[in-house]
Amino acid sequence: MNISISFVDTSAFYALDDSDDASHEEAIKIRRAIRNGKLQIRRLYTSDYILDETLTLIMMQLGHSQAIDFGERIRKSRIVNVVRISAEVEEKAWVVFKKHKDKRYSFTDCTSFALMEEFGVKNAFSFDRNFEQYVFSLLRV
Repeated sequence: MNISISFVDTSAFYALDDSDDASHEEAIKIRRAIRNGKLQIRRLYTSDYILDETLTLIMMQLGHSQAIDFGERIRKSRIVNVVRISAEVEEKAWVVFKKHKDKRYSFTDCTSFALMEEFGVKNAFSFDRNFEQYVFSLLRV
C-alpha cells in the first residue's frame, strides 16, 4: 500500500497507550508497519480536538502521569503533526454535523472529516468505524 499521509484518531492513540484496549495489538502492528516502512507513511496528522479528547480520555482511564507521557511524546514527535482546527474547518464540520442527523458522528468526528477533506487525506489510523461510514478507509496490516 503506497500512502504518504494519514490521519490519527483518538481510538488509535488510546489503543496504543492502553494494553487492555481491545485494539491494542492491532494498533501496535500498525505502528510497527509504519516504522518499518511496510505502510509507506511519512506524515501523520491529527488535530487539536483529537489531542484534547485523547489527553482527557487517557487521564480519566489511565491516570494523569500517563496522559502527561502521551502529551510529551506527541509534542516531540517528528512524524505526528497536530493541526489546529481553523474557523473555516470548524464551519465545514458544523455543516457535516447538521447534515448527518441519522448518524452518531460526534462533533469532533466531524472536525476530523472536514480537516481530512481539507488536506486531501484519504485514510485514518483509527478503530472508529465512523470514518469508514463517512468515506475514508482505515489503516490495516
